[in-house]
Amino acid sequence: MTPPTTTTAQKASKKYIIVTGGVISGIGKGVIASSTGLLLRTMGLTVTAIKIDPYLNIDAGLMSPLDHGEVFVLDDGGEVDLDLGNYERFLDVTLSRENNITTGKIYRDVIEKERKGDYLGKTVQVVPHITDAIQDWVERVAKIPVDESGLEPDVCIVEMGGTVGDIESAPFIEAMRQFQFRVGHENFCLIHVSMVPIVGSVGEQKTKPTQASVRDLRGLGLSPDLIACRSSAQLEKSVQEKISMFCHVPISSVLAVHDCPSVYHVPLLLHQQGLITTISKRLNLAPRETQASVSLFSKWRQLCQRLERLHDIVKIVIVGKYTYLHDSYISVVKSLEHASLSCNRKLKLEWVEASDLEAEMQQTDALKYHDAWKSVCGANGILIPGGFGVRGTEGMILAAKHARENKIPYLGICLGFQIAVIEFARNVCGLEKANSTELDKETPNDVVIFMPEISKTHMGATMRLGSKETIFGKGTEGSTIRRLYNGQETIHERHRHRYEVNPKFVDQLESKGLKFVGRDENDERMIILERDIKEHPYFVAVQFHPEYKTKPLKPIPTFLGFILAAAGLLPEYLESLDPHTKRAKSNLGRYASFDGETPADLVAAMSLNSGAEGEKGVKMVLNAGGKK
Repeated sequence: MTPPTTTTAQKASKKYIIVTGGVISGIGKGVIASSTGLLLRTMGLTVTAIKIDPYLNIDAGLMSPLDHGEVFVLDDGGEVDLDLGNYERFLDVTLSRENNITTGKIYRDVIEKERKGDYLGKTVQVVPHITDAIQDWVERVAKIPVDESGLEPDVCIVEMGGTVGDIESAPFIEAMRQFQFRVGHENFCLIHVSMVPIVGSVGEQKTKPTQASVRDLRGLGLSPDLIACRSSAQLEKSVQEKISMFCHVPISSVLAVHDCPSVYHVPLLLHQQGLITTISKRLNLAPRETQASVSLFSKWRQLCQRLERLHDIVKIVIVGKYTYLHDSYISVVKSLEHASLSCNRKLKLEWVEASDLEAEMQQTDALKYHDAWKSVCGANGILIPGGFGVRGTEGMILAAKHARENKIPYLGICLGFQIAVIEFARNVCGLEKANSTELDKETPNDVVIFMPEISKTHMGATMRLGSKETIFGKGTEGSTIRRLYNGQETIHERHRHRYEVNPKFVDQLESKGLKFVGRDENDERMIILERDIKEHPYFVAVQFHPEYKTKPLKPIPTFLGFILAAAGLLPEYLESLDPHTKRAKSNLGRYASFDGETPADLVAAMSLNSGAEGEKGVKMVLNAGGKK
């Protein structure tokens, strides 16, 4: 029997959901896109996501965090927009640099083709050559598997960066106008995210900005199927009816997305308003529910309920270089949130600009200096994240010294790892003026040096980037961080750095008690350091960026250990991981996973005191130290 041929309709069966934004930038398109994808996953569908950024940069790697927020790093070394971090966290997928489209990438590819003669002497223009390149890129990337199933995604969500009407966005809007006809109306759904401001003393909700942005979108050839209306308060029914009437969509397609207690509540809010029902009808989506997909929604709802009931506070201070824009460290913040939730602790974050801790600040602004040190001295845990350049590093070194000497849990990431080495070299090993050659080229004790293989002439995409192997050496079986990683011999985490610990100082540092328990595959590059738990409750620093792989239901072991130590729970938790201890079984009741139902005998042993009167809650750690 001859197999049926593949028709054009069958080829175009993939579903595309486009998310655009109007009125203002930073309106929450990324959260709406991620939440939509999460809800589709609860139907058993596989989902991928693409972010379109209309700037001319090839990638986000050379952008200032204070200008554009965090640079998110992917497994393949792609330096991309922070929204891809949202996608990976919400959708539990692994994306590639191809999932981030920029104007720079598109024009580079088109110009390279023109130079090679691929256009056969034609005049190369924005339409059709640039717009075709955009459409081809979206179609190609939408087919790439992104999760453990290895299956081609059913749905591709495309977020359009910027605001409708921006000059730089015009080629992408035009490409999507053409794309709706390429893939077919039944496979193309558009969600427009707009703002409903509240003005005046009576707090009147205004619809004109939304009407204007939808009119602009229609003028460019795209009509929204759903309008997500962002507002600081719940949308009034009359306002929804007005938007429905003047924007030509059913009232069921006007979603009221008011401010929520957290971004984790947004999927629940959209679900309450029938987003999945509307999209399923529009795209003719059939659910393929499995036990995992059904339990996902239950786990997510439980996560939000727990967030609302937390009372025990853990105070963490982030000592950084870019603290004036908190989005510079958004993945660090999310990692702390996920770990705190798993430990049933309410996270209280305080931000300290590293330069405020330095002696010079005491002379120029004594109040700022004392406020900064007051925060550091009152912390349950001190975290020093990544960064570049000399500014504020002496303040970081002082914070690391305070954490080490006063036995305050410390977590250093990338630059924070190097800061811990510099501080220890100066104050414990007695290496005068020890420093990194990045911070002081003339240092007599260069404990941190430029990696020999890194380019000194080009900066873009030339760092040690992406997922790299870290190996725990012999004799590290009792290491705190290795135990948090379930005793694995090898882990894979994402890197982004140009400098490394100088190998010639390693023996001297280790002889004084700074143990490098994790190294690269050649046993040459130092990756993880720690102090023995008998000497310090939690002094851990890592050269990689663990925050890039955190998930709401799967906290990262490095952050989990940090929060447990800050809450005074780490020794008990580590004991619970040991199957040979008599207390292991009873302790497991305090750290139950969301995976499956908790056995009745463990429920009886759990602490059932929750913040809400008359309600019951359980202390849990979610998939702690799961396999990477």
